Amino acid sequence: MAACKTSKQTPQIKKGDGLFQLFVEDENQDAFVSDKAGVFNEHGMVASAHEEASKVGVEILKKGGNAADASVATFFALAVVHPFAGNLGGGGFAVIRDADGTPSSLDFREKAPLKAHRDMYLDENGDVIKGLSTRGHLASGVPGAVDGMVQLHQEKGTMSWKSLLQPAIDLAEKGVVLTEGQARGMNRYRDTFREINGEDTPYYVKADGSDFETGEVFIQKDLAESLKRIQKEGADGFYKGKTADLLVKEMESGGGIISHEDLEKYDAVWREPIVKDYKNYNIISMPPPSSGGVALLQLMKLTEPYPIDEWGFNSGKTAQVMIEAERRVYADRSKWLGDADFVKVPVKELMSQPYLQERWASFDPSKASLSSEIDGGDVPYYESDQTTHFSVVDKNKMAVSITTTLNGAFGSKVVVDGGGFFMNNEMDDFSVKPGVPNMFGLIGNKANEIQPGKRMLSSMTPTIVEKDGELFVVAGTPGGSTIITSVYQTLLNVLEHGMSMQQAVNARKFHHQWLPDKTYTEESTFDTEALQYLLSAGYEIEIGRRLGRMDCIMVHPNGTLEGASDPRGENTSVGY
Repeated sequence: MAACKTSKQTPQIKKGDGLFQLFVEDENQDAFVSDKAGVFNEHGMVASAHEEASKVGVEILKKGGNAADASVATFFALAVVHPFAGNLGGGGFAVIRDADGTPSSLDFREKAPLKAHRDMYLDENGDVIKGLSTRGHLASGVPGAVDGMVQLHQEKGTMSWKSLLQPAIDLAEKGVVLTEGQARGMNRYRDTFREINGEDTPYYVKADGSDFETGEVFIQKDLAESLKRIQKEGADGFYKGKTADLLVKEMESGGGIISHEDLEKYDAVWREPIVKDYKNYNIISMPPPSSGGVALLQLMKLTEPYPIDEWGFNSGKTAQVMIEAERRVYADRSKWLGDADFVKVPVKELMSQPYLQERWASFDPSKASLSSEIDGGDVPYYESDQTTHFSVVDKNKMAVSITTTLNGAFGSKVVVDGGGFFMNNEMDDFSVKPGVPNMFGLIGNKANEIQPGKRMLSSMTPTIVEKDGELFVVAGTPGGSTIITSVYQTLLNVLEHGMSMQQAVNARKFHHQWLPDKTYTEESTFDTEALQYLLSAGYEIEIGRRLGRMDCIMVHPNGTLEGASDPRGENTSVGY
């Protein structure tokens, strides 16, 4: 096995240009999946899953828009150029840091329809009906994406709403040049699209059944019309009027339960972000119904006492501490996390030092813990994947970190006839039945059971890090249950192992989520010594998964921005 362990690496200031510089010996290069370099610019940066979307955002910055304006434009562009996860029919979360340092967070997560109920995916024997919560019309929650962008613009934006929608409309009308990944993805799901939407569906398949080709121009006229209605009428252009009629008609035709009342009652919510220190850094992340912020801060605080910078990146000792932290945090996620509007979530208690010390008391450095013996912790006085991320920083250092999703690839695979957009399959993110894993293998319980109007639990972890009170890192990723651990490792790669932003993204990763009791790794994540250390301690390792598709931005000491987009996908950073 090729060596991949790096020596201790400390950020150094390179004389003359004020950039962090990392010196890595050649023998350690297998620590990274790629030698892809970061993108450096002075004024603004957008890092997203698609080059065209990043370009749209940067053009808004060049015209004088701020990070919120660029985020709105990038979001709608992704709905056109990245239908795998970009969307009108989904939802997500945004973490914002204003230019003056004020943090905020916006919850535009989908909601369960009013006709939803706890046992809606169970048969008469109480068993889960396979596929009902992941495919087809009944799998969709009420979309929050459009209202989220409207509220982000109203609260934080500076440019006209019309100008922010126009780039996406142009892309839909004039066509998008398909990348290799896009063509491959649509071809892979062609039969499923026809099965769900009818053999004669005109959406995302060719009438003659032939493959989409790389470089082909892909036009989406119905989607363009939906965008025009949103451009003209704001939220009412989606939640009322023609688009709402088309969406409800689509639901009724396929046995879905989203109604006009559901759409009219939907509202995105501004929430108090989670803010907590890690050494001399300050971490800002998303509160429930995202589990990401709580889980990330638990992981960081459990790791904080250990000298992992001295132990080294992906060494046996470093990995062991991280795996054991992940095991306990994901058990807590299963037990305690849900929509705080419906259940009391003990956010402060879960991140408190006494609680975390109690959770860590069972850690034995000589052997692996057993997930079967780890449950969610006891909180005193408690009353009873596929996704896309993008990061934006403007010239004034306002930052926006947005993660948005349809859940599975192309969501429920349902395309709203006449609307041209996919619907989500986010209902699977509820605990369909206590103790039964969802599509990502995550176990849920009562806190995340289905209730009308409730937001389902998420792993999305849009995050911003400050250093000495100044903007330092904007981070996030898609990846279902692996989102939290990918963000966690990427931050540690920068804060503890001295990597540049792009190196932290490129670095090989691993993941543990309590159940199943195994650690998933990318190829060559651990060198022979580290792997032997973990195996001899009783850890089960499964090699071969791809983890994370990060889109991050770092602010260097001289103010230069480093955009870091993941080589695991077609992600691209663009700056000016």
